[in-house]
Amino acid sequence: MGQGQGIGEEATGDGERMSGWTQERKNEWQREHRRRTGNIDTKRYERSKKGKLMRIYRNMESRIKGVQRQKYHLYAGKELLGREQFYEWALSSPEFHRLFDAWEASSYQRILAPSIDRIDSSKGYTLDNMEWVTHSENSRRGAINRVRMYQ
Repeated sequence: MGQGQGIGEEATGDGERMSGWTQERKNEWQREHRRRTGNIDTKRYERSKKGKLMRIYRNMESRIKGVQRQKYHLYAGKELLGREQFYEWALSSPEFHRLFDAWEASSYQRILAPSIDRIDSSKGYTLDNMEWVTHSENSRRGAINRVRMYQ
C-alpha cells in the first residue's frame, strides 16, 4: 500500500486512485498496463513456484471447462481435483521441486518446465492419475498417443 493510500484504494502507479472505478474500468486499466509493461509482473510471478502452480491449475481447469475449445473433447466430463488439494499435493512433491529447480537453472527453457501428465488419458486430473514430467516429455507422450489413435 502506497503512502496516503487507504485500504481498498489501489493506486495505478500514475498517482490515480482506482476507488470508485467500475470493475470494467479496472479491467480496462489492467489490460492497458499489461500492454505497456509487456506483462512483466505476471511473467515474473509465473516464474515463482506458486505462480507456476497457479498457471498449471488454471490451464487444467480451462481444459475441463471447455475454455480451450480445440481439445475440449479430450477433457469433457473429466474430474478436476480442488485447487487447494492440487497446491498441497504439488508443494509436497519432491519431483515438482526438482523439476522446477532444473527449469529455473536453465533460465526457464520451456522444454524443461514442470508439467502435469495424466497417466490414463481417459481419466481426469485426480491424485492417482497425475505425475510430474517436463513439458518436453509430456509433449512427446502426447504425440505417441496421437499416433496410436490414428493407426
